[in-house]
Amino acid sequence: MKFSKLFLPTLKETPSEAEVISHKYMLRAGLIRKLAAGIYSVMPLGVRVLRKIENIIRQEMNRAGAQEVFLPSIQPSELWRESGRWDFYGKELLRVTDRHGREFCYGPTAEEVITDLVRNDVRSYRDLPLNLYQIQTKFRDEIRPRFGVMRGREFSMKDAYSFDADEEGAEESYRAMKKAYEAIFLRCGLRFSAVEADTGQIGGSSSHEFMVLADSGEDTIVHCQKCGYAANVERSRLPLPPVSAAPPPPAPMEEVATPGMGAVEDVAEFLKRDTTDFIKTLIFKTGLKERPLVAALCRGDHEINHVKLARAIGCAEASLAEEADVVKATGAPVGFAGAPGLAIPVVADNWVRNIVNAVTGANKADTHIVNVNPERDFPEGTEWADIRQPQEGDLCPECAAAMGLAKGIEVGHIFKLGTKYSESMNATFLDAEGEKKPMIMGCFGIGVGRTAAAAIEQNHDDDGIMWPMAIAPFKAIVLPLNIKDSAVMDVAESIYHNLDDSGLEPLLDDRNARAGVKFNDADLIGIPLQVIVGKKGVEQGKAEIKIRATGEKLMVDIAETPARVAELVKKFTP
Repeated sequence: MKFSKLFLPTLKETPSEAEVISHKYMLRAGLIRKLAAGIYSVMPLGVRVLRKIENIIRQEMNRAGAQEVFLPSIQPSELWRESGRWDFYGKELLRVTDRHGREFCYGPTAEEVITDLVRNDVRSYRDLPLNLYQIQTKFRDEIRPRFGVMRGREFSMKDAYSFDADEEGAEESYRAMKKAYEAIFLRCGLRFSAVEADTGQIGGSSSHEFMVLADSGEDTIVHCQKCGYAANVERSRLPLPPVSAAPPPPAPMEEVATPGMGAVEDVAEFLKRDTTDFIKTLIFKTGLKERPLVAALCRGDHEINHVKLARAIGCAEASLAEEADVVKATGAPVGFAGAPGLAIPVVADNWVRNIVNAVTGANKADTHIVNVNPERDFPEGTEWADIRQPQEGDLCPECAAAMGLAKGIEVGHIFKLGTKYSESMNATFLDAEGEKKPMIMGCFGIGVGRTAAAAIEQNHDDDGIMWPMAIAPFKAIVLPLNIKDSAVMDVAESIYHNLDDSGLEPLLDDRNARAGVKFNDADLIGIPLQVIVGKKGVEQGKAEIKIRATGEKLMVDIAETPARVAELVKKFTP
């Protein structure tokens, strides 16, 4: 491809809409253009990157025994009502009505459609196991689309679904997909971690997220360097706190005046107590009819993880209650709630249980209680669960080593669905004894555009993108510094054609532009290898190869240049 023929409108300035590095460089390097909020047109350079990622995905999915299908993106509401998700999914589901008044949605995922497809044609255990995948456009009506293609409304996703006859087979399918995903992201040149994760609106018994480690990541993961345990903070497992060998005796509860002090830190300073002696009480809305409000408790220096709390109480989402609800439930303003005497359900974090003579709110304005002891003073029926946010230095649940926190970008997610969809949608088969049983399912997704964006977040500098070799739009760019010099152009075109004939995907910058402009654009669009052809070098029989990721420069005999490029391509391809 010649630069003069390539539709590649690069930008010198960063558009105001760009919030993160990948968004900034995808716009500036001419990979995408915004059509509407969270909806982007993909330009030729961007398409080349996405196709590289898709090809890697297809190769590894096919190698793992999956078969490709292509499903409709518009899905009838009847299927979603069968699964029970039509009303549950929420406003992220884009609902449309056809001319006959029938309701459809633009699919954010395809569990219902694939289950319907399989239930109509699979009858016997002999037809299983089965794993079907597609690469398809999805739509989720995000309330606040941001970060370019990382949190867009319309996006490209690979989703696969496994169907097995028993738990053993389902586990084998899950392991095969996990292995395939590891191969995919390794081949894409990404540094990633597979972490235990929450199943969210997809549902199922357990899942793993594949996180690309980057400072700009939206998600936080907890990880152990010693044994390799890793989990999204929403799914992290924290061991029980140590028990004091000689705790002080419980003292009688006593109210103390704390005028205008609702924050733990303020009361701790006032009472000369450590924040670890406090029990923080927050009131949450659950959306459940039987218990619309619950009190969630954690140690004073800890924070409640909303997803962990929702999972503990069995609701879809737990959110902080409005002030009026807090006053109604506790009799006090926000900041003065405490478990003793509360009439609403109480869920306490495990790390609260062993606190002796704690400080907590008194359910009375400007008042706290000291010497609260959970076993003695909490309401009957208090539930105990792991509901707190992990912290740096928390001990690993597997090996007890200190853990760290890191930021990550989710690029893939695999789920053990079990029979959630097959039971609700009657996707059954006859086993060897002729007994009807529900298929056991798995779900496996990869964000194609998110993978490209994550690669940029992990591989860039102040000048632009540094694409990993395997997913780069071109592997090398040939830069003749003066196209009016026939000797320079003859050498540049000879190298270009040689690389092209060898399948090394070169780009020839044949523009009549200053050398500085060519260097800047080459750095911006991130082609891994730059072959620089100048007058002085040609006179000496040399060309220069610059490695974009390291800045290393190699002077090479012109005749040897294509072979050296081929060596470097092989060296930098996982």
